[in-house]
Amino acid sequence: MPLMGSKFGRVILAISCLLTAVSFTFAQQPEDMKPPVIVQPGAPGQPTRVLPPDTRAKLPPVSAKDIEFMRGMIVHHLQAVEMTDLIMARTENVDIRSLGARIARGQTDEMDFMKKWLALRGIDAAENSGSSHGSGQHKMMPGMLTRQQMDALRRARGAEFDRLFLAGMIQHHEGALTMVKDLFDTAGAGQDAELFSFATDVDSGQRAEIKTMQTLLAILP
Repeated sequence: MPLMGSKFGRVILAISCLLTAVSFTFAQQPEDMKPPVIVQPGAPGQPTRVLPPDTRAKLPPVSAKDIEFMRGMIVHHLQAVEMTDLIMARTENVDIRSLGARIARGQTDEMDFMKKWLALRGIDAAENSGSSHGSGQHKMMPGMLTRQQMDALRRARGAEFDRLFLAGMIQHHEGALTMVKDLFDTAGAGQDAELFSFATDVDSGQRAEIKTMQTLLAILP
């Protein structure tokens, strides 16, 4: 009997502890489940404000030039990727191949960003973005290669391809710099933080690649 009583006592004690823990948990829940406090810092000289718990962040407004820039830059990047797609079958130059892979990877990632940026704001990335319906030709953005230049690049092989590719991509990158400048020169454009950061990165990145390509072009046979 002492053994049975001991076991029974331990069971009662365990149940009692469990009920106490459950009661404590439920007692804590209302406190833990209180909605978070959202505080909006005030402007200089103004007090902070406590906002309603259902407040949602709002994206800053964008200008027509912002949308034009993003749509146009998608088309611009597409042609750069088309150019890099020609490399493997037309040259054995390891520097050109390495450069092309880097450009293709970077511009593909940037196109993904631009499409997501537009989609997040409910904007169609393809609308008026540069395809001439029926002709299959891209709208000519600054620096983009003409049909004749692209055809010549497709026909070229070896050192001739290397020269045409580097000269064409330098022209292409300089056009992107023009597009960034046009964006920042337009009143009210480029104010969105993500867009500003992206356009600034495009400018600095393509300037660096232009210098690399000018160096490669200068040492070609």
